[in-house]
Amino acid sequence: MQILLTGASGFVGSGLIAPLLKRQHSITAAVRELKADLDTRVNQRLIGGLSDDQDWQVLLESQETVIHLAARVHVMSDASTDPLAEYRRINVEGTLNLARQAAAAGVKRFIFISSIKVNGESTATGVPYTADGPTTPTDPYGISKKEAEQGLRKLASETGMEVVIIRPVLVYGPGVQANFLSMMRWLHKGLPLPFGAVNNRRSLVALDNLIDLIVTCTEHPAAANQTFLVSDGEDLSTTALLRRMGTALNKPARLLPVPSWLLQTGATALGRRALAQRLCGSLQVDIGKTRELLGWTPPSSVDQALSKTGKHFLERQTK
Repeated sequence: MQILLTGASGFVGSGLIAPLLKRQHSITAAVRELKADLDTRVNQRLIGGLSDDQDWQVLLESQETVIHLAARVHVMSDASTDPLAEYRRINVEGTLNLARQAAAAGVKRFIFISSIKVNGESTATGVPYTADGPTTPTDPYGISKKEAEQGLRKLASETGMEVVIIRPVLVYGPGVQANFLSMMRWLHKGLPLPFGAVNNRRSLVALDNLIDLIVTCTEHPAAANQTFLVSDGEDLSTTALLRRMGTALNKPARLLPVPSWLLQTGATALGRRALAQRLCGSLQVDIGKTRELLGWTPPSSVDQALSKTGKHFLERQTK
């Protein structure tokens, strides 16, 4: 299969290349600058960016599938004066520009990596988000992803190009950044952490599991015009996650049993309310549709994925 991949040098995209090549797919990667570390079998093609006037015609020639990973990514503290306008420019207008040209070029399937933020920011414990349930995004990033989804579905109905939407939860794996990396650093240093009594539940997805689902969605006929949620299939409290991550790092977690309400109150007072929500609140997803419609099961367990992530982290500490 001929596949055009955007975001090939990112955290997910760089991990997706080897499995696609292993399945004998031909990959054209749209890049803003040539990457020396990409597999030489990947055809790198330069683009100016993800603007609404980017010409994709040459790159789309003979392509059967587009996997669109590139985006203006979510950041905790956005310095832009109008974040929603910036997210819309790339994540909505840029995405739909690519999709319209893909449909015109005869692309059969467009796989869009969206975000669980389309569903919302949190769930009541035991009441997970579902793929076809209500969507109530609250921040500019989530709103932009929802609007892109809506535009893609409309385009699919007008053109016949199949659209597949995947909404990952927090993705972790070797090379992970942001809050997950911070937690590994805390554990590795042996710092006492005030998260010993957090009884929330959060769905996570290992990089290998997300990649496996994306590969499945490039090939499975039942994926056409569907939306899927993806996770590891095991939801963890922050307390449990830190303990199991500590095991993966060979650094038993030193956790103090501070009540969640006190953590949230303190974090809010320090202007870190969003971080407190991620550490103390629940966000669960139901992947039943993904399992049943595609016959898909996460190939990696949480502990296998944490072990792999921890091993990579420890190797980097010795370099």
